[in-house]
Amino acid sequence: MKPPVRRRAQFTQCIWPLTAAVALLAGCATRPIANNTQLEAHARATATQGPWSGRLSLQIQSAAQTVAAQSFSVSFELTGHPERGALTVLSPLGNVLGVVRWSAEQAVLDSGNGQLQRFSSIESFLAQTIGAAVPIAALFGWLAGVDTPVEGWTADLSRRAEGRIAARRDLPTPQADLRVVLDQ
Repeated sequence: MKPPVRRRAQFTQCIWPLTAAVALLAGCATRPIANNTQLEAHARATATQGPWSGRLSLQIQSAAQTVAAQSFSVSFELTGHPERGALTVLSPLGNVLGVVRWSAEQAVLDSGNGQLQRFSSIESFLAQTIGAAVPIAALFGWLAGVDTPVEGWTADLSRRAEGRIAARRDLPTPQADLRVVLDQ
């Protein structure tokens, strides 16, 4: 009668690791998404989390012909979504110039000098610091490859697969051109 006991012991030794593996996989499983609309919404929500990094340039035309356009060009790291996120701005040498973190209640800029600047929203921060309103919700969509329409802006996502995004604001003035080159 010893041989069946040995087989049972071997079976028991094998079944516990297998059961644990199945339980672990079941714990990692997600509920299936019912249809294509839900699948697309789920993909968009997941894609708009980032993180993204690359180079960003913004050129703002001057209202007066005699004044030169303003240009900004920085490296960046962006995480989160339009309601809550963080944007790190880096110099061409990779030094952190500042980090802005935002939520639905406020945006806080840490320039690394020990003083924090507070703004009512991420949109308010962008408008005050660069002089032009940038549609943050649309920017997250554009980065994810979703053509998110915004009044006054035209986005060109035709080179998104290459990591290149362009957007232009015609209204309200001043005109602005946004270019993003993502790290691949």
